[in-house]
Amino acid sequence: MVLSVKLSVQEIIEITGGKIISEAVEGEFASVNSLAEAEAKDASFLGNQKYYQDFLTTKAGLVLVPAGLPDKPTGPVLIEVENPSYAFGVLVKKFASRQRVFKPGVHPRAIVADDVIFNPDKVSIMAGAVIEDGCEIGDGTQVCAGAVVSEGVKIGQDCLIGANATVREFCELGNRVSLQPGCVIGSDGYGYELVNGKHEKVDQLGIVVIEDDVEIGANTTIDRARFGKTVIGEGSKIDNLVQIAHNVKTGKHCLVVAQTGIAGSSELGNYVTIAAQAGVAGHLTIGDQAVILSRGGVTKSLEGGAMYHGLPARPVAEEHKRQAYVSKIPKLMAEIKELKAKLNE
Repeated sequence: MVLSVKLSVQEIIEITGGKIISEAVEGEFASVNSLAEAEAKDASFLGNQKYYQDFLTTKAGLVLVPAGLPDKPTGPVLIEVENPSYAFGVLVKKFASRQRVFKPGVHPRAIVADDVIFNPDKVSIMAGAVIEDGCEIGDGTQVCAGAVVSEGVKIGQDCLIGANATVREFCELGNRVSLQPGCVIGSDGYGYELVNGKHEKVDQLGIVVIEDDVEIGANTTIDRARFGKTVIGEGSKIDNLVQIAHNVKTGKHCLVVAQTGIAGSSELGNYVTIAAQAGVAGHLTIGDQAVILSRGGVTKSLEGGAMYHGLPARPVAEEHKRQAYVSKIPKLMAEIKELKAKLNE
């Protein structure tokens, strides 16, 4: 990825907190790339040993590496850091911060209600954005093209409301919240009652509260509560295409990965991780630091501090044993057939 900024070796050392361990010590870098695809002006990183051969043959100009390398190429500048993947992320963020230009003011083709509380010199509202009555928007926040902020919404400082994102009525966002394009905050929860042969809608009167430093991916939907609050805890990171239903509460610093669904009124503790395409049934509790692996199906409440897999989700060791037994069924069936044949003889 080519960027419009350049960083020197010394600047990269200061940003990452690393130290040079190579003979090459000079250069400026204006882009980042993988080890296999990098060129001389690219910075890269060795974050996983399965890419070690790519590292030995890389054409990158600079590579962030872990300590204790048994062998290394002579071409690139090598900077040793404690966690190359994290340090590379910090470096990319620095590139991005230089790349992104915050232009305060209200675009003439934006629609902003007269009673919205904000400082136009410290907020950026882009073309096609709509801010409805009674909203409050904190300094440093950017509302991108086509986004809709509905009546009575409160948005904190330094937030990013991505293009075509929607924040529905009276929802509340803390500081440094990032909504990627197309996500919807505060859509109606999925609630119906069967009355006289018809599905009658149950009104959803609550809101969504998103705490500080939360990031929510593209096309993710978080439903408003039936009453009270749906809450996304501080520092949580939610991937693209996630569905979080009404009255769900997540703890702080949870990770919820793509195509996961969490049904209504379930609660996650702090530091819970739910991997891709997992599902959590309604009215359940998942304890602190629990991990649900990919495609896990949570059908009952789970204790924290453990890793779960399968459908229904079980402790990993138990599920792996079950899968091993299942894989032996064809062989066991063949043995039974053989024994039956012998008995018949």
